[in-house]
Amino acid sequence: MKKTIKIVLLGLLLWAFVFTVNKEITKFQSISKSTVNTEQLPQKNFQRPSFSLTGLDGKQYSTDEVSKPLVINFWASWCGPCKVEAPELVKLYQKYNDKVEIFAVNLTEGDSKEAAKKFADSYGFQFPVLLDTDNKVSDMYRVTAIPTTYFVNRDGIIVDQILGFGGVELFEDKFEKLAKE
Repeated sequence: MKKTIKIVLLGLLLWAFVFTVNKEITKFQSISKSTVNTEQLPQKNFQRPSFSLTGLDGKQYSTDEVSKPLVINFWASWCGPCKVEAPELVKLYQKYNDKVEIFAVNLTEGDSKEAAKKFADSYGFQFPVLLDTDNKVSDMYRVTAIPTTYFVNRDGIIVDQILGFGGVELFEDKFEKLAKE
């Protein structure tokens, strides 16, 4: 009889433990889901900060008007790693342009429109090249190193980020994942 009572009590104790842990996990998941997408921050799992900039072509471009996943790449013409990364951006845009948009944001305050145009032309950029003439957008995105690249899904959520040029394979992997979003 004592053995049966011990087994029942142990079973009840185990059930109470599992119930409590499951309740806490559910509570944590609902808190996590409610915080994602609510605030615009330049961080993974947050809504990307909205901006509008003029491109080299004179047109106005806005993140709010993009309906597909977006790659936001901050760069400058004098940046060595940007020169290594540029051909890869071109290749990946050719491969994924029907599924992913690229905004190449030139840090024009520390560069020049002429240098940005020469750079974009020499590498054959077919995607919008935007001019951040007063560093407002790069400040908004807290860009501290260039290149810096943000990967944003079609819902405007930042899903990934690369500081510097991470290499061909990493870039390809991130573009491919974003194209599937």
